[in-house]
Parts: sequence; C-alpha cells; structure tokens
Amino acid sequence: MNENLEIPAAVKCPRCGAAVPWTAESKCKPFCGERCRLIDLGDWLLEKHAIPDSSLPENQDNSEP
Repeated sequence: MNENLEIPAAVKCPRCGAAVPWTAESKCKPFCGERCRLIDLGDWLLEKHAIPDSSLPENQDNSEP
C-alpha cells in the first residue's frame, strides 16, 4: 500500500458541523449539502447574519432624521 497518498482536506459545514471533503465532487462546499446552503442563504436574506460596517463614526447612528 502506498503511504504517500494525500487524503483530501475536509472542512466543517458552517451550518451543521458535518465533515465536508474539499473535493470537486462536493458541489455545495463548504456546506454539506443543498439544505444547509439554502438555510444559510435564508439567514443572510433575513439579516440574521451581517458584516459590520465601520464606515460610520462611532457617535453617529444610521437612523433617519
């Protein structure tokens, strides 16, 4: 047996934590499947996830006058 074979790297699905091999066959990577991918997309669309915006000064809010 050849011990020099590389095992594909795996990542954890950001939604459920399942191991996902980082290969061409893993079509939804980094997600384990379509279901986890769509749940995550829905969370972004519902603004449950957000990227902080540091362009506003700390003493200014973004509410309208």
